[in-house]
Amino acid sequence: MAEELTATATLDAHATHAIVKSSRRASAPALDIEHQRDVLARLKRIEGQLRGIRKMIEEPRLCIAILQQLAAAEAAIGRVSHVILKFHVEKCVPHSMEQGADEHSESLAELVDIVDRFSR
Repeated sequence: MAEELTATATLDAHATHAIVKSSRRASAPALDIEHQRDVLARLKRIEGQLRGIRKMIEEPRLCIAILQQLAAAEAAIGRVSHVILKFHVEKCVPHSMEQGADEHSESLAELVDIVDRFSR
């Protein structure tokens, strides 16, 4: 069962990323503006792909064509996950090191858990 966190983000005028305050972490970096824009653009394209797939099913279209489009949408979602995972490893994990051993251990445990989920 996924644990829900309440979080608020603030963006310092001089910062390149937001700092997220959550119930579990004192502060952790969130996606910077460049990554946010990239991920949001990718998600909008994926939304368009999914609407197209829905139309294909409604029309109806050949199963193989639908499956090809589903595979493309899944690959696109995987690329979004990769962008966010890469950011997390490059920014969030090193940030946790600065916060102390407990924070770093928790961050590494979360990283192992999420990598395990992606490998299934």
